[in-house]
Amino acid sequence: MTFQWTAVAAFLYGEIGVILVLCLPFISPLRWQKIFMFPLWSKMAVFWNKMFLTIIVLLIVLFLDAVREVRKYSSVHVNEKAANVNSSAFDHIQMKLFRSQRNLYLSGFSLFLWLVLRRTVTLLTQLAKEMASHAALETQVNDATEAAKKYMAEKERLQEALSGKGNGKKKESTDATEEKLKEEVERLKAELQKTSQAFHKAKTEVAAVKKQSEDLRREYDHLMKDFEQLQNLNKAEHKKDL
Repeated sequence: MTFQWTAVAAFLYGEIGVILVLCLPFISPLRWQKIFMFPLWSKMAVFWNKMFLTIIVLLIVLFLDAVREVRKYSSVHVNEKAANVNSSAFDHIQMKLFRSQRNLYLSGFSLFLWLVLRRTVTLLTQLAKEMASHAALETQVNDATEAAKKYMAEKERLQEALSGKGNGKKKESTDATEEKLKEEVERLKAELQKTSQAFHKAKTEVAAVKKQSEDLRREYDHLMKDFEQLQNLNKAEHKKDL
């Protein structure tokens, strides 16, 4: 192989290795997000889009060149076979056709896996953010639940105090105490209502986050199935080359 196609083959093998590492089940998206937050990756992120587009353009050019070579040698192959030329020239054309087809597969799979790699990294980042948001919402819901329980207990205590007040005291003092306690109960009721509304809102947000997380997981699983199929095809072509 020439230098450019050796580089494309090495790039393809590197893509396969990186995607396999990203798909390891025991590394969670949150851990990948921490890895992506390293200072080195932050510096590279500035040039990431430019590098991605540059590699896309190079792979497209190589892919189109490989398509041109395949069409060229396919037509020559048919013409030479029809003309019944000597076997050495026919074998040389077959070799050229085989190499052009190999280059077509290399550039095509490299281009596709480069897009899959970009999409996989994006999905991992989005899934990590959704998981972090889900955990924060769960904490908020738990805090709201505890506050609601606390206010309910205080309300019951005040109601018991209201029902037990008045025995052995003057009527004026009893009325003032009852008014004060009623105001306290009304204040606690208002706070309890606000807490209940916040609790229901948090539950709704948690349900929405769970649904979005499930959609991301399904899309991630779909990409995994496509990648496994492409990997099987690549192995078959590699065995054919050997």
